[in-house]
Amino acid sequence: MKDSKIYRISFYNQGSIYELYAREVSQSSMYAFIEIEDIIFGERSSVVVDPSEERLKSEFAGVKRTYIPLQAIIRIDEVEREGPNKIIATDEKPGKITPFPLSAPPVRNQPEPR
Repeated sequence: MKDSKIYRISFYNQGSIYELYAREVSQSSMYAFIEIEDIIFGERSSVVVDPSEERLKSEFAGVKRTYIPLQAIIRIDEVEREGPNKIIATDEKPGKITPFPLSAPPVRNQPEPR
C-alpha cells in the first residue's frame, strides 16, 4: 500500500484561523496561491460531533480543490496522522480585508544634478 503523506495547513480566513488536513498541497499555477486538494474530514461514526469541523465540512462540501493566498498561510506541516479540522477565533474583526502585497515601483533613471 502506498504511504500517503498528510499535511496540516493553518491559514487566516475572515478573522479566524482555519486548520485543515489534506493529502495534496502544492504551489498553484496561479501566482501567489497554494493549491489544496483532497481535504480529510473525520468519520461521522463518532458520538461526539465537533461544530467547527461540521461547519468546515459544509463550507468545503463539493470542493475539489481550494486555492489559499500565500499571505494568508501561517504554516504547513507534514504530519503522521490526521486530526480534527477546526476554526480558531482570533481577536480580529470578521470580514477584515487583507490586501495583496504590492511589488515595489520600478526605479526610474533620474537626471544628474547640474
